[in-house]
Amino acid sequence: MEYDVLSALGGGFARMMDWRMLAACLAGTFAGTLVGVLPGLGPSAAIAVLLPVTYGADPLFALVAMSGVYVGAMYGGTITSVMLNVPGESASVVTTFDGYPLAKQGKGALALGLAAIGSFLAGTLGLVFLTIVAIPLASFALKFGPAEYFAVMILAFTLIAALTGGSVVKATMALAFGLLIGTVGQDIVSGFPRLTFGSMDLLDGINFLPAVVGMFGLAEVLQDISNPSSFLTDKKSRFRLREVIPTRAEFRETIGAMFRGGFLGFFIGVLPGAGATIASFLSYGIEKRVSKHPEQFGKGALCGVAGPESANNAASSGAFVPLLSLGIPGSSTTAVLLGALVLLGIQPGPRLFAEHPDVVWGLIASLYIGNVMLLIQNTVMVPFFVWLLRVAQKVLPVVVATLCFIGVYSINNSMTDIWIMLAFTVLGCLFKYADIPASPVIIALVLGPMAEASFRQALVISSGSPLVFLTHPISAVLLLISALTLIYPLLRRGPGMAEAA
Repeated sequence: MEYDVLSALGGGFARMMDWRMLAACLAGTFAGTLVGVLPGLGPSAAIAVLLPVTYGADPLFALVAMSGVYVGAMYGGTITSVMLNVPGESASVVTTFDGYPLAKQGKGALALGLAAIGSFLAGTLGLVFLTIVAIPLASFALKFGPAEYFAVMILAFTLIAALTGGSVVKATMALAFGLLIGTVGQDIVSGFPRLTFGSMDLLDGINFLPAVVGMFGLAEVLQDISNPSSFLTDKKSRFRLREVIPTRAEFRETIGAMFRGGFLGFFIGVLPGAGATIASFLSYGIEKRVSKHPEQFGKGALCGVAGPESANNAASSGAFVPLLSLGIPGSSTTAVLLGALVLLGIQPGPRLFAEHPDVVWGLIASLYIGNVMLLIQNTVMVPFFVWLLRVAQKVLPVVVATLCFIGVYSINNSMTDIWIMLAFTVLGCLFKYADIPASPVIIALVLGPMAEASFRQALVISSGSPLVFLTHPISAVLLLISALTLIYPLLRRGPGMAEAA
């Protein structure tokens, strides 16, 4: 087993020793850091904008670039959190609690250095865990058939609806809407057109690319324009690079927080619907509880920066476990990555490791390399990122919007794709206004047709008997977990309602 893991990972590193792959990794991590630095865009929107650029490219090349954006954004969000008290993305909110007080004390460079080192150590730890579990998951995946695939899709839908955060009703409504638009096009068995309203352009269904670019890319841009950031100040943020490196005493003080955050973040990241934001909040609470000086938290505690930053980067590594092994995305960003796999002709889910080992292990190897690149970028280039933060805000929305229009149109040279993108842009804005999560729509749009195909295949194999989903042990267990996921919130709510009565 150990030999298989090392040889497979070695093959992944061999694929990454191409200058084009290394360039994609460098460009992705650098762009991801910029995404984290510039508030209002977010990794899901950035990857959505990147999709048209990488369409038709080598699958590994495209995935390396997009995953680099994902993990890079976790690093970059720290810079604005510490220096300007504005988190670049939601997972860096906790960093403002102690990072900004440290900056006001003249220790902003130290906070950024600890965050970069903790992110590197915890992210690498998460990748080691991912590497260890990959082969067992690939072996287990060989037992999956159509019934098991369908059960996995149902589990994905229930987990997303129950764990997305906020209202379960709103998440379920968004999921149902995504399943509905996923049926647009020709029926996969009869070829009969469904919900096309006589349009020939919709016979192939709603294209994922304009949908995700509109809902995540343009919608984010419009929100950023309508709510202009007020973080640009004249506050000085220059510092010497040697101030970024912690002393031995400071490193010893925070090394425990880094590893605790790494372990916690990975396992939280594995849970669909949890993600880096929850991991960072939990890590902050744990560090405050175990600290000998909890009164320092909120006033500039070093562990209050090192722990959460380590947790959110390890969570991004953990999020690849359900995404790659089961095809279950745990957040809007991994939902976009799931759609990218489909666009690139790779079937996500349990057989991914068996059918595309070169792509999967190359991707995992790129994450190791990207972690090293990010450590260097976020220590040496921090002054550049802070300067860019002040310059790019006025032109960023225009650049992103232009890329959205050009990218979507260039795929099929079709104005229909542009109209679909604009429709989903309006939909994304309405969802934000009504506080309805957008990721379930995209997840359902991607997984819905797959679930329908697996459902019909299972029924054909069983001669139309629905008991096939219960007589197969794996699918029966997955469906039971799905049922418990839906029932548990109702059972938990029951005693409280009884006491109120």
